[in-house]
Amino acid sequence: MVSQLSEAVLDVIADALADKGYVSLADAIPTCVTQALLEKMQTAALNEFRPAAIGRGVEQQLNPEIRSDVISWLDASQQPDSAYLALMAQLKDGLNRRLFMGLFDYESHYAVYRPGAFYRKHLDALKGSQNRILSTVCFLNPHWQAEHKGELVLFDEAGTELQRIAPRMGTLVIFLSEQFPHEVRETLAVRNSIAGWFRVSNSVHGF
Repeated sequence: MVSQLSEAVLDVIADALADKGYVSLADAIPTCVTQALLEKMQTAALNEFRPAAIGRGVEQQLNPEIRSDVISWLDASQQPDSAYLALMAQLKDGLNRRLFMGLFDYESHYAVYRPGAFYRKHLDALKGSQNRILSTVCFLNPHWQAEHKGELVLFDEAGTELQRIAPRMGTLVIFLSEQFPHEVRETLAVRNSIAGWFRVSNSVHGF
């Protein structure tokens, strides 16, 4: 399974990140990849997913009042995970060429929000921590309807809502991890996605 992010798509992403720090693109990921990813999620055994934690390291904990999805980490040795990770590697290289961001490492997991699940407003990274620099979310929900809710909402640092994004199949959202609080509104249908984060390899980054 060989797929590519076009130079035109990479240009759009880079321009949006430089201008406002976030972007949402419909059908950014090739259909053959998103369909394979969805099929894997739908056929996975229940024990392959575990409740998602909040915090990192010794502070990591389960708190269903804040976050109630279940997750499973991608495995680079398996398809279709490797196809998606290859696309993210193209994204990394393309943004490093255009914006000199110093993106180095990437981690990602499948996330399933069953009806009633949510993730309260949070930041993916603390200011200056550099454990996560750029966040990505790929949605895997065909035939999603407005009444299903489950939107991803981005806020500015003052708490003003910037964008509300329906989790429709193939939509890719990318934003600076340290700058944009965000939340997953309670979903009324099964909501599938892949969340991921790029890190840098040194103490200096920017564009």
